Amino acid sequence: MSVLLEPVRLIDADFLHDPYPGYRALREAGPLHWSEEFFDGAWVLTRHADVEAALRDPRLSAQRTGGWVMEAAEGERAQLRPLQRLFARAMLFLDPPDHQRLRQIMQPAFRPDRLAALQSELDLMVAQLIDAVEDAPGAEFDFMERIARPLPARVIARLMGLEPEREADCMAWSEDLAAFIGAARPTPEQARTAQSSLIEMAAYFEQELLPRRRREPGDDIVSRLLEAERQGQIGAGAELLAQCAMLLFAGYETTRNLLGNGMLTLMRQRDQWQILCEQPERVPSAVRELLRYDSPVQWTGRRVAADFELHGQTLRRGELLIALIGSANRDPARHEQPERFDVRRANPGALSFGSGPHICIGAALTQIEAQTLLGALVRRCPDWTLAGSPRRNGNPVYRGLEVLPLRTQG
Repeated sequence: MSVLLEPVRLIDADFLHDPYPGYRALREAGPLHWSEEFFDGAWVLTRHADVEAALRDPRLSAQRTGGWVMEAAEGERAQLRPLQRLFARAMLFLDPPDHQRLRQIMQPAFRPDRLAALQSELDLMVAQLIDAVEDAPGAEFDFMERIARPLPARVIARLMGLEPEREADCMAWSEDLAAFIGAARPTPEQARTAQSSLIEMAAYFEQELLPRRRREPGDDIVSRLLEAERQGQIGAGAELLAQCAMLLFAGYETTRNLLGNGMLTLMRQRDQWQILCEQPERVPSAVRELLRYDSPVQWTGRRVAADFELHGQTLRRGELLIALIGSANRDPARHEQPERFDVRRANPGALSFGSGPHICIGAALTQIEAQTLLGALVRRCPDWTLAGSPRRNGNPVYRGLEVLPLRTQG
């Protein structure tokens, strides 16, 4: 039975600081709720089985950008058309058959053999970032600024063929988009800022990188997209630019939040950190457990494409449905002692990368980055500690940190 979300608010500061007690209350209250906090209202799913089923349900559409952008417009619809023009064409927000067509073009860039070939470069990137911090023993530093932000920016820039000097732009553009995409009710200012960054991003691709790769193709994702354009598999203009922009954004945002959330969890739970320092072979399963325990993506949305019944309620065509991934990952029906963080958990599989046709195309890349960094840290930096209070980003979707102060060994 559906109930209104009066006792639990999904957007206020206390909830954003620690949403998990609220998620528990929602799961216990029922599997499906109606909330007025999202746009003009939305259905909210709380439990693992329902969330996973929703992510695979063809009656639910990924096409949801129109209402998103227009909700923030407040009389500025004409001014925000460039934002909608690019957003609506990104693979993330497309249904079949366009979603599969674009995914098939990009999927080979994320094959295991391709990622394995990147490992030596990734090892070097990680070593350089740690070296720069370790050069000042006993010093305090911001883990987000020095490691968690630059590493994924450097990696996705390398994969897409961006120049190293563009890494700072990658971070700035992506963070502006995250603030907009992650807002339950985007403000006009958030929409304008996101549009400005998206236009800058698209202009860089259109005027600089794409022309260069047309002249000199390389072993990168942008060159692959251009080859697909030449073969008529992807549309020139907005469709091509939208995939470039969304890949750059997605390759940065989720990874930096996983790195920050994960390091904070391990610094607070020193017994688990010690296990990894003594048993580094557990790092891959620890990364999966970190994804479950404090997911960098807390929820995702779908639009109801056709009326259907769910838990005694009629979901109407056009209504918004929110699948609470963060809640599903702590559902006791799926995970034993879900509130406990345990790097030795036998099956920490989570929904943090989604499920079904829209499962994150870069999931393996994100995990490899996290495993490489964490593996290096437990070997080289076992004495790192918290040096102060972290600061959350306040984003209800892309849960992460703005600041994570740490201290190196004295």
